[in-house]
Amino acid sequence: MIAILLLFPVAAAILLLIARSRIFNMVLMLGYSIMHLVLSISFCIYPASFTQYFKTDDLNRLFLIVLSVVFAGVSLNLLEFLRNSNEPARKQSLFIANVLIFVAAMTGVILSTHLALLWVFVEATTLSSSYLIYFSRSESALEATWKYLFICSIGISMAFVGIILLSMGLGGNNSLFFNDLYAQAKNINPFWLKLAFPFMLAGFGTKVGFAPVHAWLPDAHSEAPSPVSALLSGTLLNAALLAILRIDKLMYLAGMKWYAQNLLLVIGFISIFVSAVYIINIKNYKRMLAYSSIENMGIIAIALGIGGIGIFAAILHIIAHSLTKAAFFLTSGTILHRFHSKSIMGVKGLLKTDPAAGWLWLLCFAGIVGIPPFPIFLSEFLIVKGMIDSGMIIQMVIFLLLLTIIMAGIGRVVLRMSFGEQQPGTDGHREGILAYVPQFVFIALLLALGFSIPNAIYTLILKAAAVL
Repeated sequence: MIAILLLFPVAAAILLLIARSRIFNMVLMLGYSIMHLVLSISFCIYPASFTQYFKTDDLNRLFLIVLSVVFAGVSLNLLEFLRNSNEPARKQSLFIANVLIFVAAMTGVILSTHLALLWVFVEATTLSSSYLIYFSRSESALEATWKYLFICSIGISMAFVGIILLSMGLGGNNSLFFNDLYAQAKNINPFWLKLAFPFMLAGFGTKVGFAPVHAWLPDAHSEAPSPVSALLSGTLLNAALLAILRIDKLMYLAGMKWYAQNLLLVIGFISIFVSAVYIINIKNYKRMLAYSSIENMGIIAIALGIGGIGIFAAILHIIAHSLTKAAFFLTSGTILHRFHSKSIMGVKGLLKTDPAAGWLWLLCFAGIVGIPPFPIFLSEFLIVKGMIDSGMIIQMVIFLLLLTIIMAGIGRVVLRMSFGEQQPGTDGHREGILAYVPQFVFIALLLALGFSIPNAIYTLILKAAAVL
């Protein structure tokens, strides 16, 4: 079954490039998204493996389901995106082929049981998504793509150095399978392990979007088509984060939990601080959403650094952020298509111009800043509780202050865009229903999680947290 998830996109991409058919593009993309979702759910009931290099476990099942759900929603939105696109069939086929390879690469990252293989798939996500960012072929998109390739290549090189340093500390047992690393954790030379972890944290953290190695993210999210931005923020960041979680567990088993936790706390607070500084005076609403992603990845890092109840909070926050940010970016695409502007000042009266998009915009804002009953409220509440239990009162005050600044910054933008008089020239084109349905489904899922976490999801979160 895992082989289907990894190999089907390759075969489909070849067929797409040969056929160059708009209908074929949509059929294969939608078919793969349905297949991905069905198989991901089935893996929760029937564990699967493909050779010794790919295997499902209690941690990666959750990440795989999040990827599947977000990809399913994005694929529906992409049908509307392609319908409205004036690009020739050849270019659309190349675009969808890269989407499929990109999702397959993220699937490979999630299911890899070997550290070096995981590294290869992380690099594959960079190569396959670069064309997606450049799809508009504008000068700014070209600049964002080169920045993305350059910075992420440096980051992945740092992760590779970290893997080499880790290998130097393994001694006679040089296996990089995660199970072997965990079994031999106590025997790894602590000097090399302490040296390797910061390199891998910074390297994989570049793809996660941790500050100060985040510079690619605002430009890439701003220039990529909105469905691509939804995939980048809702799934790619998670896949790279899983790599860090795997290494963080190794640090815990090696007796260096304190070392890893302190580094995660530092990089988490830096990420939130940077986001607060930029969001408070932001001019571009897609860049605002990008900095919000950096903020939320920082929140997850802080939760992991706290440990204990923070682990549960981090897993819950991963789910909530992925669904919320995917809905937010997809809605931003609807706004961009109607107003033809990424500038905050260029959008006004959204609720009157497009009520469905306006309400989605407001609901996504409520979800991302953690207004009850959205689940981010619960995850942030648990993080604050974890800080109090750990005696981190000063850190808690700083944490809440930064979150308040970010909430004010995003709220100012969302309210300014949503209210006011309808702008002239924005009432001609009407979006199809697929421009809205995925976001409403994501919001419904979030509200369901916020009111009462279903037993199946709660068990999934508990099992994932227990692994860490």
